[in-house]
Parts: sequence; C-alpha cells; structure tokens
Amino acid sequence: MKKLHSSQRMSKIVVHNQTVYLCGQVGNSDDDIKAQTLTCLEKIQALLEEVGSDKSKLLTVTVWVKDMADFAAMNEVWDKWFDGIQPPARACGESALARPELLVEMTAIAAE
Repeated sequence: MKKLHSSQRMSKIVVHNQTVYLCGQVGNSDDDIKAQTLTCLEKIQALLEEVGSDKSKLLTVTVWVKDMADFAAMNEVWDKWFDGIQPPARACGESALARPELLVEMTAIAAE
C-alpha cells in the first residue's frame, strides 16, 4: 500500500491492491457549477495519471452537489468529459459541503 500527498488529516491518493482511492476533489469557489465540475474531473484525472491510471479506469465516482437544481448542468459537463469512453458507476446526492461557495465535490475509486 502507498499513500501520497499525505497530511495530518488525509492522503490525496491511496493505492492498495491495484486500486486507487482519491480524496474529495472540489473546484474553485468563485466558479459556477459547470466550471467547478470540470475542475473536479480534471483534478481526478491528474491524480490518477500520477499513479499510472486514467479516467477510463475509474470504477466509481461519488458526486455531492450543494443544490440539486445544479444537477442538469453538472451532468452536462460530466457527459461531455466521458464522451467516447464508458463512464464509471456513480452515485450523486445533495449535501452541504465544507464551504458555502463550493457547489460540487467528487470522490473516486479507480483501477491502477
């Protein structure tokens, strides 16, 4: 097992038995839901690439949106980002996030 980018609170990446676990990813607090969604996905991709994986190897993503009124806009970005590859399993729910200006957060599990 290896843990990368660790602090007292968490590790951004944990790899165990050829499975990659990522901590929650958020966007820039000044952005709208579409931009925050894209930033989350790009951060996920960058972390996966760091350990030799990529978005095509995602197994599952959990998405939290601050307001389900943003669900369609988030899905628009999501669908475009996965265009041409089979998307992972996904769960999505509405949740209060760590800061009020955050509109979406995602965690992911992928194959290495």
